[in-house]
Amino acid sequence: MPSPNLPHTLFRRLGLLGLLMFTLGSGPAQAQPNEAPGMQAVALRADERITLNGQLDHPAWQRAPAYSQFVEKDPVLGAKPPQATQVQVLFDERAVYIGIRAFETNPEQMRAPLMRHDQINRTQDFVVVYLDPIGSRRSAQFFRVNAAGSMADGIHTAADDSEDFAPDFDWDAATARTPDGWTAVLRLPFASLRFAEGEQTLWRIMVGRRLPREKFHLVTSVLVPREAASFIDNLQPLNGMRLPAAHNFLTLRPSVTVHAAREQAVDDTVKSKRGTDASLDVKWRPRAELVVDATLNPDFSQVALDVPPLAGNTRFALSIAEKRPFFFESSDLLRTPTQAFYTRSFTEPRGGLRATWRGLAWAGTTFAVDDRGGGAVLLPGPYGTDAASQPASRTLAARGRNDQGRWQLGGVLATRHYEGDRGENTVLGPDGQWALGEHWRLRAQWLHSRTTAHAGQDGKLQRAAAADGDQLYLRLLRNTDGGEGSYTLEDTGAGFRNDSGFVPQAGVRKFALFEGHSLLRHQGPFQELWANIHVERVEDKATGQVVEQRVYPGIWSTGANNLEWWVEWHGLSQLRATAEGPLLKQNFLAAGLVITPARWFPLLDTNLSVGQLADTQAQKVRPGLRWSVSARLRPLPLLELEPSYSTSFLREGSRRMYDESVANLLAIWHLDARSHVRAIVQRTALERQAEAGVGAAQYTGQVASLSWSRRWSAGTVLYVGASRERQSSGGLSKGTEAF
Repeated sequence: MPSPNLPHTLFRRLGLLGLLMFTLGSGPAQAQPNEAPGMQAVALRADERITLNGQLDHPAWQRAPAYSQFVEKDPVLGAKPPQATQVQVLFDERAVYIGIRAFETNPEQMRAPLMRHDQINRTQDFVVVYLDPIGSRRSAQFFRVNAAGSMADGIHTAADDSEDFAPDFDWDAATARTPDGWTAVLRLPFASLRFAEGEQTLWRIMVGRRLPREKFHLVTSVLVPREAASFIDNLQPLNGMRLPAAHNFLTLRPSVTVHAAREQAVDDTVKSKRGTDASLDVKWRPRAELVVDATLNPDFSQVALDVPPLAGNTRFALSIAEKRPFFFESSDLLRTPTQAFYTRSFTEPRGGLRATWRGLAWAGTTFAVDDRGGGAVLLPGPYGTDAASQPASRTLAARGRNDQGRWQLGGVLATRHYEGDRGENTVLGPDGQWALGEHWRLRAQWLHSRTTAHAGQDGKLQRAAAADGDQLYLRLLRNTDGGEGSYTLEDTGAGFRNDSGFVPQAGVRKFALFEGHSLLRHQGPFQELWANIHVERVEDKATGQVVEQRVYPGIWSTGANNLEWWVEWHGLSQLRATAEGPLLKQNFLAAGLVITPARWFPLLDTNLSVGQLADTQAQKVRPGLRWSVSARLRPLPLLELEPSYSTSFLREGSRRMYDESVANLLAIWHLDARSHVRAIVQRTALERQAEAGVGAAQYTGQVASLSWSRRWSAGTVLYVGASRERQSSGGLSKGTEAF
C-alpha cells in the first residue's frame, strides 16, 4: 500500500508549486500580440456533398473565402513565398473539408514520390494542416499530404515543441495536378477531432507548405517568429465553425492475426506453433470532451521491425518508441517534463480501459492495464541500469492538467501491483510550466515513489521493506531571435523508482547548461551559422564524486540542398563506470551531416565520433570510433530503398577489443498510394575480447522479412507476410514465422 505520508507529501508540494505558480504567473493570460487574421469556414448546404478527388471544382468552394496571406518560415523568415498558396474551409454535419491550392510556376521541379504512411518529410512537396479545436495552443493535431497523395498525421505538443507521428487518425485526402500546380482536399471527420462544446471555444488553425528546391522552403499561413515558445504558438482563428448536432460516436475495431511459427533451439529442439489471435478495440465518445477507450487481448504486435541500437558499450537502458494504438489517444497528455509515463513498460496486456477528457481549461487521462508481463523492470543506479524479470501486473495511472494562459499545472499518479504478492510501485506528484515574460519559460516536476517490489538474488521481484525516493526536475528555457538556452537541474534519490515510467539512472544530481547564439544568416554558403556550448555534470548523491561531466563547444550550420552540419569538440569529457572505478578522460571529435544530394537521393544522414573513447566494461580509455549512416534512395519512381549502418569499435594497439555493428536494408515497392510490398534484411554483430575483469562475448543475428500491406483507412489495414531469423551466441538458433 502507498505510504500514509504520501498524501501529506503531495499536498505540501502542490502547495509550494501553486505558490510559485501564483507568484510567477498571476494576472490575466497574455494576449497574443498582432494576432493574424483568421480563416473563415463555410457550412455546406444540406444537399451538397464533397467528392474526395483532390479537385476544387464543386460549387461550394466558390462560396468559401480563399486565404492567401502566407509568409516564409525558412529559409528567410518573413520573406515573400516563392510560390503562392490558397486555403479554403468547408464543413458539414460529419467532417471538415480543407482545400488547398498550391501554385507552381515550374511543375517539373516538384518532388512528389509515393511514400509509406507517416513518411512525409521535408524532402517532398507537401502541405500540412495544424488544427487545435480547443483553441489553447497547447497541442494540435496535424495532417500532411504530399503532391502524390501520400499521407502522414500526428500530434504536435507545445510544451516540448515536438511532433509525434505515432497516433493515427481516421481521415482521408486526395490530390490532383493542375496546369498551374496542384491541389489537395483533406476530409477530417469530427469523430477524429478533439473539441469542446460551448460558445467560448475558438478553433485555431495553421497551414504550411514545403517546397524542396535548391533551397528547402517552408511557408506558413501565419508568421512563426524565431522567439516563439513553440511552432504552434501563433495558430490563427478559424471562424464560423459550428459543431454538428450529434457528435458522439462509437467505433469498434476488431483485428485478427493468423500466424504459424517454427523455432529450432540451440540444442536442435524444434517447436512449431500455429494460432489465431483475435482482439477488439472500442472507442466511444459520449460527449464532446470525453473519449473512452477499451481493449481486449489487444494486438500489440509490431508489424515494422525496430532497428536495434548499439548497446554493447552502454551502461544505461535505452528507450524504444511506442507503436501501439491503445496509448495514442491524446498522447500529448502523457508527455511530462520527465518521462513519467513509458508505455513500453507494459509488455503484453490482457486488456485495458481508458478515459480521456479535453476541455477548455482542464484535460486529463486515466487508464488501467492488466499486463501478462514478460519484459524487464528497470532498476536504476548511479552508474548503470540493472533489470529484473517482469511478472504479471495490474496498473492504474492518471494524468491531469489545467491550462491558464501563462501557466499550466498538472499531476501524475501511477500505481503498479505485481501478481503473486511480489509487491507494488507507486509514483505521484505535481508538475507545471510557466511563461516568465516573452522569452523565458520554466518547466518543473516533483515526483515521490514508494516501492515494495525489490529484486532478489534470483533476479525476480519479491516483496520486501518499502523504499521511498524523490525526483525533482527544474528546467529554465530562453528563446530569442538571436539565441536560445536551457538550464536544467535534476535530482533523483537512490530509492526512486518508476516502473511505469522510464528512469535509467537514480541516486544522482544532474546539472546541464546549453547556450546557442546565431553568428550570421544568409551570407555566402551559410543559411544559418550558430555557436553552441553544452555543459553537463552528474554527481553521485551518496559520495559526491563525479559520475560524468562534459563541456563541449560546437558549431551548427544550414545551407542549400537541405544541408545541415555540426561539429563538436569533446576534449573535457569524463565519466566513471563504477563507484570504485577511475574517472575516464575522453577526448574526441563529433560531427554530423544531413543533405539531399539529388532528387533520386533525397536524404543522407550521418554521425561520427572519433578519438579517445571510454570502454565502460574494461574501464579504460581507448582509440575508437562510433559511426552511423542512413540514406533514402529512389532509383525508380516506385522503388524506395533505405539502407542504414551503425558501427562502434575500440582498439588496444592494432587489436579490436570491442566491435559492434548493425546493418539494415529496407526496400519498398509502391503499388499505389495505399499499398506496397516491403522487404527488410537486418544483421547485427557483437564481438568482445576477453581481458582482465571482462569476459569474452560473441553474437550474430540475421532477420529477413517480406510483407504486403493495404491501407484503406487508419482503421482498416491488411498485412500479409513472413520472416526468418537466425541467432548465434554459443550455438545456432533459427526461427520462421508467417502471418
